Amino acid sequence: MAAAPPQPFIRTEQPAAVQARPPRDLVNRALSDPVRLGVYALLTLVGVLSLFPLYWLFVTSLSPTQFVIKVPPEVLPHTFTLVNYQRLFTTTPVIRWLANTLLIAGTITVFHLLFDSMAGYAFAKRQFPGRNVLFWLVLSTLTVPAQVTLIPVFFILKDLNLLDSYPGVILPGFADVFGVFLMKQYIQTLPSELEAAGRVDGASEWQIYQHIILPLCTPALAVLAIFTFQRYWNGFILPLVVLHDSFKYPIQVGLATLQGEFNTDYGMLMTGAAVAAVPMMLVFFAFQRYFVEGIRIGGVKG
Repeated sequence: MAAAPPQPFIRTEQPAAVQARPPRDLVNRALSDPVRLGVYALLTLVGVLSLFPLYWLFVTSLSPTQFVIKVPPEVLPHTFTLVNYQRLFTTTPVIRWLANTLLIAGTITVFHLLFDSMAGYAFAKRQFPGRNVLFWLVLSTLTVPAQVTLIPVFFILKDLNLLDSYPGVILPGFADVFGVFLMKQYIQTLPSELEAAGRVDGASEWQIYQHIILPLCTPALAVLAIFTFQRYWNGFILPLVVLHDSFKYPIQVGLATLQGEFNTDYGMLMTGAAVAAVPMMLVFFAFQRYFVEGIRIGGVKG
């Protein structure tokens, strides 16, 4: 009778090197090392200083007017009120401004993901004459400030009869050089054997791009979407120049109208800034791991 084959050894415990250290051990280790303790203290101080403007923004929005203009200011106010929020939502079309911003930023983000990924795929994987020269020519436009092209863009939109309209703000942002560069660098790290296998199976270029390249580019697309949405959520110059109707303003341009020529209601202004900051904070906390992924992209295989 044949002996039963030996059972494979299965390790059920993590190696000591990867076992998580208890928080108490980390604290004791930090206290026993003066250099490490100093680094932790410095990082804590930097974190507190970085969060203080955000803290002051929300404290000011919840404070009465006499506290906002008080000198010296109170870091820990004794009275909180929602009067500023009530005034903001009853005297200004802030909901319309938020909806306009969501429409503009969301639409531009979708087209960024499409066109930037298509161009990145072409520069990374396709072979055509002058590819490298054209890529560096496109990349060189990053050295041109956006303010330089503002006047030509304005006259083009004027000739197209797109002033004071949503397409006039959305069309100039359909693609971006940074997005093309990011996607090109990421797609270069993908193995070319996957495309070859798709061509052997009879897939067209569009099918390879849609069914092979795009699913593998999810981390890069997420990073590009976050950066693009954040950029156009805070967009100010182009909407200010193109739009004339205050009901079409995005949130940043709308908040600028709260500043008077001779005086400024800082309580309402801070309240509007707090309302505008909340969506981006939610986006950050929901997709913060992709911010880390954005730092990692290109650092391992690039």
